[in-house]
Amino acid sequence: MNDAVPGSSAPNAEVRRAALDWIAANERRLSAFNARIWEHAEPAWREYRSARDYVELLRAEGFSVEEGSGGMPTAFVSTWSQGAGGPVLAGFSEYDAVPGNSQQVAPRRAPREGLHPYAAGHTDPHSMLGTASLAAVLGARAAMEAHGVAGTLKLFGEPAEKVCGSKPVHAAKGYYDGLDAAVVWHPWPYNTVTDETHFGAYWSAVVTFEAEAPERWIDPALVPIEGAHAAARCPGALDALCLMYTTTKYTKEAMFPHAGSWTLNEFVLGDAAATSDNLPPRFAQIQYSWRSPSLGIQEQIWRVLANNARHAAGSTGCRAFVRWVTKTRVGVPNKAMTDLAWKNLQEVGPPVFPEEALEFGRAIQRELGLEPMADPFNADIGRLMPPEEFEAKMRAGLPPWQRHLSADDYVEFCWHAPTVRLLAGRPRPRPPGPGYAYPNWAYNALGGLPAAVDPGLFVAAKTMALTLVDLATRPEALAAAQAEFRGRAGGGPGGAGWVGPLLPADFEPPVDLRWPEYVTTERGREWCFPTPREGTGAGEAL
Repeated sequence: MNDAVPGSSAPNAEVRRAALDWIAANERRLSAFNARIWEHAEPAWREYRSARDYVELLRAEGFSVEEGSGGMPTAFVSTWSQGAGGPVLAGFSEYDAVPGNSQQVAPRRAPREGLHPYAAGHTDPHSMLGTASLAAVLGARAAMEAHGVAGTLKLFGEPAEKVCGSKPVHAAKGYYDGLDAAVVWHPWPYNTVTDETHFGAYWSAVVTFEAEAPERWIDPALVPIEGAHAAARCPGALDALCLMYTTTKYTKEAMFPHAGSWTLNEFVLGDAAATSDNLPPRFAQIQYSWRSPSLGIQEQIWRVLANNARHAAGSTGCRAFVRWVTKTRVGVPNKAMTDLAWKNLQEVGPPVFPEEALEFGRAIQRELGLEPMADPFNADIGRLMPPEEFEAKMRAGLPPWQRHLSADDYVEFCWHAPTVRLLAGRPRPRPPGPGYAYPNWAYNALGGLPAAVDPGLFVAAKTMALTLVDLATRPEALAAAQAEFRGRAGGGPGGAGWVGPLLPADFEPPVDLRWPEYVTTERGREWCFPTPREGTGAGEAL
């Protein structure tokens, strides 16, 4: 670990120390940056302010930045390079928030003032995720620059992670080609590194029903008097959507046997239309999203959905269309990368939370009528969990054949370069007993408190920065990871067993769909729902 770095007179230990020193010296401004992204709370595909803040900071730090990469207005690719022959190393920042999770930094249910209560808020939080990755890349850059280490660092700005939106697009359009390794992470109630069981596939599609010619539903000669009020109305798009919804509920059992872990969820997208009772709804959309451990299961689920859509359209005088939102692959483990990141996590150590964070946790407990605890956070947040222990937890309820669980679009990197996924330091309130579940606002409020998120944020940033430095300064470590990658990923890009991007290279990102957002009207800045004076504006209870 202390050998001289190729092409530089500095030993590896000095380069590592420089990365940690830069992060420590910049903690205050990076914490403020994280708080600003958290406050923006912009949802998928609409992260305009957040993306602008990243782009401005990265350019000020000497990175070249491509804005709107892949045809996505809130995506970016930033690059810093020095010397010749060094590796190309990558990380990514996410910054999208989640509708329905608006919350102030307060130990009580308190949606942000001046907005609809169901506006967006950060849940994981991606504000923390993105800032730690930013800090890691900047720390590695400072160390490599100071000691003349050759290499290229790329930080990808990845919007719409909650619909796994941008990474499959970047992958399909070639942005991940030529990467030598990727170091990524996610906030988690444990401090560990993902081992063998990685996340699975996530696919999402919007099914649209259009009643293009409702006047053809009935022969007008059958109506004794002229006028649409006397004719049977074409069922139209709303009925098609309802049939699609109910038929899919009935046929869900036929998608895949109840073995292993897979999910299917849906949302209705609003069409901003209100109609007279005798005029059929012309347009309706429903989004389906499904997760499973294999691409074969994903295909089977889609075959059932597509068949249901065709039948619903045929029964209601409509045509059915599909607009793909995303298709991800499944994760590919890399033991060499896991071991490298785990050693660095052990050097950095677990997060330590100040009294301000602990007291905030106790205030949440008091608000909920619980006895406040001396340590109000989950038991594992203050220790390091070996990857083997985390792997056992992940596999505890899985059948032996299942190698993937849940879904996350970081998996797209896994097919282009050896990739490691760190998990670190996002505290959760400690339950008073088995089966107790805290309300979501408690997690969201903690996610906006610097004293609660900064400790884990900087544990992640330092661990990733050290791992990037090691990959840039220790050719044998990178070579071992790449050799394993080729063996596990079908030979790597272009190999006989390689799984390429599932979206076509000319894919048009679905940024034009009816995703919720903030708008400016004569009434001021609003969520996509008009902002009522108080409450949700739902009206009288029935």
